[in-house]
Amino acid sequence: MKDVVNFLFEVGMLKKTPRTGYQFLGSGRESVADHSFRTAIIGYILARRESGVDPLKTTLMCLFHDLPEARTGDHNYVNKRYVQVDEEGALRDLAAKLPFGGEIISLVNEFNNGDSLEASIARDADQIDLIVELKEQKDLGNRYAQEWLGYALKRLNTQSAQEMAREVLNTDSTEWWFEKKSDWWVNGPQNNQHRKK
Repeated sequence: MKDVVNFLFEVGMLKKTPRTGYQFLGSGRESVADHSFRTAIIGYILARRESGVDPLKTTLMCLFHDLPEARTGDHNYVNKRYVQVDEEGALRDLAAKLPFGGEIISLVNEFNNGDSLEASIARDADQIDLIVELKEQKDLGNRYAQEWLGYALKRLNTQSAQEMAREVLNTDSTEWWFEKKSDWWVNGPQNNQHRKK
């Protein structure tokens, strides 16, 4: 159990590890853990849309795909031009003492290699999370986000991911909470009877 608990502390490092691409975009920020969480949800949704796909396996790939970054940090596309990162060594070391370490290594390797439909979907989920984040930044006025979106869209493989991405681009990022045609924003809670029914 001691090794598992140490692993939990290590996983906690992902909450403190920033995704570094935003320094080039000029706005936005998130941790690797933030990214992995929404990526896992996206992966689950995409996997449920495909027949013969294991949603649990896809979700686990999404959760685990950036685990080595607890040791290596996040390296964006500019960093990767110049820096060699031993993600395989980091993955091997973090999994070495875990009773389920072999499973984590297998899932991350499958994700990285794109060896299965689950891996392809998980990789698409990774990009969809970026697309959602870039759309939010675009809606807030970052003119570079649109250019970045073009590259992320080209990385998508599955039809479901492409469909989801189109919907992301056609949806205002505040639509889920900001009902613009509602008089709530003028009258407030005194005119909120419809919500109590």
